[in-house]
Amino acid sequence: MTELGSMTEHGSMTEHNTGIRISVIIPVGQRHSDIRELYADYRAGLDALRTPYEFVFVLDGPHPDVMSGLDALVDSEQSNIKVIALNRPFGESTAIMTGFERSAGDVIVTLPAYHQIDAAEIGKLVTMLEVNDVVVGWRWPRAGGALERMRRTIFHGSVARVTGMRLHDLGCGARAMKRIVLQELQLYGDQHRLLAVLADRQGFRVAEVEVRQSDRDRFEGIHRPREYAHFALDVFTVFFLVRFTKKPLRFFGMLGATMFGLGAALVLYLIIERAFFGQSLADRPALILSALVVVLGLQLFALGLLAELIIFTHARHIKDYQGAQIIQYPQAGLPAATLETRSEKTAAR
Repeated sequence: MTELGSMTEHGSMTEHNTGIRISVIIPVGQRHSDIRELYADYRAGLDALRTPYEFVFVLDGPHPDVMSGLDALVDSEQSNIKVIALNRPFGESTAIMTGFERSAGDVIVTLPAYHQIDAAEIGKLVTMLEVNDVVVGWRWPRAGGALERMRRTIFHGSVARVTGMRLHDLGCGARAMKRIVLQELQLYGDQHRLLAVLADRQGFRVAEVEVRQSDRDRFEGIHRPREYAHFALDVFTVFFLVRFTKKPLRFFGMLGATMFGLGAALVLYLIIERAFFGQSLADRPALILSALVVVLGLQLFALGLLAELIIFTHARHIKDYQGAQIIQYPQAGLPAATLETRSEKTAAR
């Protein structure tokens, strides 16, 4: 089945097929392998699970070579394949969410469009969902040079400091999760890399499992400066989303108060110099600079207060957590044998 259109055209459509248990979403971007060979490898790994599954290929923009390969697969009566072609690139996060909206399985598996892990390791991810809500792959042992290892160490170390989660391979596109996870999370931009962090923040159980790296998963070249800038911005994104999404006044208020304090101290210093030591202020740019710092501090504080008011206004619609244990005690007069303990996913509304 081939569907052409943009993300907005498919935004409200969802497949319902109780016969499918696992939906494999493969976002296809600029980097991709021969799609028929990749499908054969992934299919061999999934067949070992002996569970009904489907493939959902999401083409993030025009990819004629991939589309021709997928058409050949569909023509060969592969009924477990769905194809969604976005009319322009929207990013991997949007592609994953678009594929999810068209999926049918209770278990969602995301896999890259190139050989990143050994396909035989897919079963590890699915099996660990028996005791977890999200399972992410960790390519180990990992190939790469000294510079690449240092870059990964700095990035994951920074994420661990901010979130308290010690993850080793946020760049791995192999993940498995229960359907409720993507129902509660809304990914956009480059947040697919942070899926495990965002899920943990919502109270879902997250685990990391070692998987064998594919022999063909090799990056030949040098990362451009833009990639390192994205790395720094990703760390800041994690920092803000994890700590200040629900309390923006603490972030902007802290910055604003710091700026206001520095500016006020400088203004006070200039006033003392003028009042007691006769220093002229007419030709000193420090006065203008200190006044600007004071105003900037007030503006940042006001921005945080405005954001806090917006959060307060919509607080009843914000779900703070998703995982909870509910213990049902017996009613008065009933024997203790009727005590029932159950665990379910709930949402604060």
